[in-house]
Amino acid sequence: MVVGSHPTHPSAAVYRLPLLFSDESVAVFDKPSGLAVHRGWSPDPVNAVTIARRLLDRPVYPVHRLDRATSGVLLFALSSQDAAILQAAFQQQQVFKRYWALVRGTPPMCGVIDHPIPKSENGPRVTAITRYRRLATVGRFSVVEAVPQTGRLHQIRRHFKHCGHPLVGDVRYGRGEINRLFRQEHGLVRLALHAMELRFPHPCLGEMVSVTSALPHDLSTTLERLGVPAFLWKTPLMENVT
Repeated sequence: MVVGSHPTHPSAAVYRLPLLFSDESVAVFDKPSGLAVHRGWSPDPVNAVTIARRLLDRPVYPVHRLDRATSGVLLFALSSQDAAILQAAFQQQQVFKRYWALVRGTPPMCGVIDHPIPKSENGPRVTAITRYRRLATVGRFSVVEAVPQTGRLHQIRRHFKHCGHPLVGDVRYGRGEINRLFRQEHGLVRLALHAMELRFPHPCLGEMVSVTSALPHDLSTTLERLGVPAFLWKTPLMENVT
């Protein structure tokens, strides 16, 4: 959750970074929209790494990417050895990632988006796969649950743009008139994308750990104003969506 506005160079006091889970190997935080994960991904002097280090009073190692505009579950390793193990788990697709998004239009009830996109900025296109299901449609907009099978740059945002259903609040891949509508009528000034769950193999114990994040107030309020029942984004996890 973001407290206050998003200044160009925010201070740590602007952001809350709630701790969702931690032990001697990992720490999982609830990242707010507007906060970059790492300095290498944003020029802002304050980011999730610097705040997490301050809160835990120890080094932290990011093991996956979460866009600055995206909120939700963010995993850090607490040693370089554990970071290497977790990064390998991501590369080998052993990590389950579940996202919630609000998109323009009405995509099919469920499906698989198989469309190559760059793995990094200006990089070559590589295989990218996202499974999804539509939870609800209200007027010209739909709530979708997305499970990316691969980890590419802006994958969910690019994939739904490719399908003609760009995300609400996406200033890069979305529609300006839609973003303005939601700012003016709903007060939504962020990307409508939230990482709701991360399920990963523990680097020391080997067992699967599942960490979830509740939908932030700004997004849940927007859904309520649109008339979407709350239970629709709290339905069981999708394991084998086709």
